Formats: sequence, C-alpha cells, structure tokens
Amino acid sequence: MSAATDPSANDEGAVKDPDIDAAHARHWRRSIRLTVVLLVVWAIAGLGCGVWFAAELNEVTFLGFPLGFWFAQQGAIATFVVLILIYALTMRRYDRRLAAELAAIKTEERRS
Repeated sequence: MSAATDPSANDEGAVKDPDIDAAHARHWRRSIRLTVVLLVVWAIAGLGCGVWFAAELNEVTFLGFPLGFWFAQQGAIATFVVLILIYALTMRRYDRRLAAELAAIKTEERRS
C-alpha cells in the first residue's frame, strides 16, 4: 500500500507513527491541565480575593491598605505575573520533555 492510499498517512503522505501521536497527545493533555489550573488560580486570586472575599480580607491590612483593596488593585496583577512565569517555565520543561520523547522515538526507529 502506498502512502497516498494508506489511511494512516498524514497530509504530506508520510505514514503516521502512533508513538509520535501518543507523545503529542500527552504533551497536549499536560498543557491543557496546566492552563486550566493556572486559570483557576488566577480567578480565585482576582475574583475571589479582590471581590468575593473582599469584606473579610479588608479586616487585615497590608502595607497600610486593607488586604481586599490591595488584592483588587495590585495582588491580582502580581499573581498574574507570577502565573505567567510559572506557565513559561513549566511549558519550557514540557516542550523539552516532548523533544526528548520524539528524539528517543526517532532513535528507536533508526535502530529498527
């Protein structure tokens, strides 16, 4: 069967490797999980601490300001910047892991 008639071939005509597809699927799941977790943390910090729990947090002062006010003004932004850093560093680790998996797969294919 040629690559043109092979149902497992991709658009370029090359035959798909299930190991490569599995590695990409794992990478995608990790990326989505990280994104969802960081968005939930951001929502809790931005809405939860700045709006929903502002009255309770305002009983505590931080740098001379009520903590609820501080979270609404600076805390949510600082949390967002930290989350961006966490995302960038974690995705770099995930991308390196994917690259290593793909290299291992290609090395194994060459040996076969």
